Amino acid sequence: MLIQFNFKNFKSFRDEATLDLSAAKLDEFPEQVVSEGNDRILPVAAIYGANASGKSNIYAAFEFMAVYVAESFKYGDEEEQETKYMPDPFLFDSVSSNAESSFEVYFTMPGDPQETTYNYGFCVDRRRVTEEWLNIREKTADYATPVFYRSIEDNTLDLSGLAQSSRENIQVALEKQVLVVSLGAKLKVKICKDVREWFLANEFTDFGDWFTNAYLSRRLPKGFVEDDRVQKNVISYFASFDEHIKAFAIEENPDGTGQEEKTYKINSLHKKIDADAFVAIPLGMESAGTRKMFALYPDLQNVLQKGSVFFVDELNARLHPLLVRNFLLMFLNPQINTRHAQLIFTTHDTWQLSNQILRRDEVWFTEKDGQGISNLYSLADFIEEPDSEICGDGGYEKKYLLGKYGAIPSLKNMDILRKEG
Repeated sequence: MLIQFNFKNFKSFRDEATLDLSAAKLDEFPEQVVSEGNDRILPVAAIYGANASGKSNIYAAFEFMAVYVAESFKYGDEEEQETKYMPDPFLFDSVSSNAESSFEVYFTMPGDPQETTYNYGFCVDRRRVTEEWLNIREKTADYATPVFYRSIEDNTLDLSGLAQSSRENIQVALEKQVLVVSLGAKLKVKICKDVREWFLANEFTDFGDWFTNAYLSRRLPKGFVEDDRVQKNVISYFASFDEHIKAFAIEENPDGTGQEEKTYKINSLHKKIDADAFVAIPLGMESAGTRKMFALYPDLQNVLQKGSVFFVDELNARLHPLLVRNFLLMFLNPQINTRHAQLIFTTHDTWQLSNQILRRDEVWFTEKDGQGISNLYSLADFIEEPDSEICGDGGYEKKYLLGKYGAIPSLKNMDILRKEG
């Protein structure tokens, strides 16, 4: 499980930002808290904020880190590649635009009987990896143990936590743009493979972009074409919000011959109201919400099975608030979410603040200041008045929309239709 994600100097975030999924000392919904290792961890984080406040940049920061871990062993040392794979720093001051960006996570591995906590992070500038570290802490240990540390500032490459043969292979092959953990995974160093696999198991879905949304709606769940059981599972999933779809009819597209991947024409089958027969409706003609839920299913299936992290940008787009609530309950229900998967999502759906489903430490806000710098903070940071009847009366939602917590747009009149003169 992800315990904490820290990053700095990435897009609109100039200063260090922390998304902390460790549970605060609150009395709210104690059944939602998962104990692993020495930590009490939350399954959900909802991120609110005005448009352009930086919500999507949190998603982008974690995705950048995951991709760099997964792919950097491929990165060469050629001059033309020096900026190709590097992050986008905060550009609105001359110091940050040329400074390094940093990314760090604390996490546990799903199903690990030792319940070890991993601390992994790295810093990169426009040319190279400037620092990288991996530490582990056993459940019964008082302190973390270093696995490796690397820094260009003092020309350090300490791989003492790895086997001698692994150290020699990494030292020979490591280039300035390549992460130790990425190269070590390629060289079959077990702990490096484990860390890389943790990142690879996480899923990212961006519904803020129309083209991405259109692509995702054509993705198929694993085994969907050939396995009737998978199709029945999807029907059961749909039945939680739409009972009209009874089955699917799947045909391979004849014009897909010669392509690397086969493509399919999918019809959803609806029962006629006046006859014992079905009507076939192309999936593309179903509602945008139905197509979105279909697009969410493959990644939802993966994270629930693997116990990994699901990042969703604009979860509420084209979905009814009650359907969003139902989606959240899959992660909040320990009988369904048996492997402790986590959901981190951005949203504008304020109803989730007042429907008695989220703890205060599961609600986060982004706000951009007058200099264009984004900040990230939690609802749990606010101390409510002792006599505040906040639970059950829509208080969080009302106070958020009234600006008590910030993270709302600063609006002015739209005068574009005003007549001149």
